[in-house]
Amino acid sequence: MAHYPQTAMFTGFLHLNRFEGDLVDLEVEGEIPDDIDGFFHRVQPDQQFPPMFDNDQFFNGDGMISQFRIRDGKVNFKQRWARTDKWQLERAAGKPLFGAYRNPLTDDPSVKGRIRSTANTTPIVHAGKLFALKEDSPPLIMDVLSMDTEGFSNFNGAMKNQTFSAHPKICPDTGNMCNFGYAATGLLTTDCSYMEVSPTGELLFESFFTVPYYCMMHDFALTEHYALFHLVPITSNWDRLKANKPHFGFDTSMPVYLGVLPRDPKGGAIRWFKAPKTVFASHVLNAYEEGSRIHFLIPEAEGNCFPFFPDINDAPFDRAKATPVMTRWVVDMASTGENFESVTRVSDHVGEFPRVDDRAVGKKNRHGWMLSMNMEMPWEGAGSRAAGFIMNTLVHFDFQTNLQHVFWCGPQSIMQEPCFIARRGSTEEGDGYIVALQDNVVTNYSELLFLDARNIAAGAVARAKLPFRLRSGLHGTWINAEHVPGA
Repeated sequence: MAHYPQTAMFTGFLHLNRFEGDLVDLEVEGEIPDDIDGFFHRVQPDQQFPPMFDNDQFFNGDGMISQFRIRDGKVNFKQRWARTDKWQLERAAGKPLFGAYRNPLTDDPSVKGRIRSTANTTPIVHAGKLFALKEDSPPLIMDVLSMDTEGFSNFNGAMKNQTFSAHPKICPDTGNMCNFGYAATGLLTTDCSYMEVSPTGELLFESFFTVPYYCMMHDFALTEHYALFHLVPITSNWDRLKANKPHFGFDTSMPVYLGVLPRDPKGGAIRWFKAPKTVFASHVLNAYEEGSRIHFLIPEAEGNCFPFFPDINDAPFDRAKATPVMTRWVVDMASTGENFESVTRVSDHVGEFPRVDDRAVGKKNRHGWMLSMNMEMPWEGAGSRAAGFIMNTLVHFDFQTNLQHVFWCGPQSIMQEPCFIARRGSTEEGDGYIVALQDNVVTNYSELLFLDARNIAAGAVARAKLPFRLRSGLHGTWINAEHVPGA
């Protein structure tokens, strides 16, 4: 009988789901726009077996991928495990074999050297296949329609990097999947590579570079000519792993950098710009070029936002400093200096999980969306609002008018990451819909919300209702049906 830890990582709204199945024609409140025809995929970490350690990370769960197939105002739901090597080995053994998050020193000897990926961070469809991604491993390939797992890929041997980031960008000009991997030659190494994959799935090129120090390089940004990498000192070393401490720790003594790498098949020198102070930053909204200047939009916090990756010197977690707000970094490629040109706060909304209209990736964007924590609103869930990061609000940024619009999901609910769907036939940036899961932590039901992307304050135009609550997830993506063979 499975007994899971009774910790914050496994109870409350993080209680496990562990459900595979299909639901046809979900109950819908309102009217789903009939021009929406495609697939929304999202993923949640969901441990197949109780972890080896009671203090296990939320991020260490096996990937459970949800698919919402939306067509003609109807929604079908399918959910499947990403059957990684880890999942299959543990299923055969009937128990956990892989230990602590990103610490192979804690694994059962029988799985030494096996790919440790949980494929639990981002599902994205490219070249007719579903890529299930985790940044510490190659991509796991799945069939879009059946959601059967096909296996890990290194693009027929063309990819030399051992890892493939969970935040690829689809270049709107070429259709290429642009991505990178860190710890390219082994755990804790400073080797990285940038790569582009064609619309038909071939790896076109891979450019290697090194970083000033090993750290969690969770996301990156793209512009017309460059790939941009922010280095924030959520770092690690072998001593931490040998002591079975959390893999990452935040080191306030180390600087923050922005690396600018040419998107060139022949490679090119990466240039590093130094931030004025050490800050925390994780997910990127977007980046773009204006002449020689590069604008980089990212939620930035004064201090560490990850209490589960504590201060590397064991300083106490400072919740007051763990409040990211949208910030603009600017560097000038024409300058001879090594420092940022400017850092400007552009919003007071505290939040994360920023998203952009995918057609504006790498271009000057007018619109953006982000989850936010509004602690002034009523809360009827368990515990105190101040006790945790309760994402109860969706924010729409209009960077042209400097207006910000909000949608509050109510006193019993939290929201998961938003995703943009373009209105069919429209080429105007921001013209479309936002889909996002809303989880009611009192009734324990989840709903997929549909909102007008430029008028979120008007509320949901439709809600597709699940007869249960999904576990909090990480990232999701949309693909139009015409890009899925057989759809």
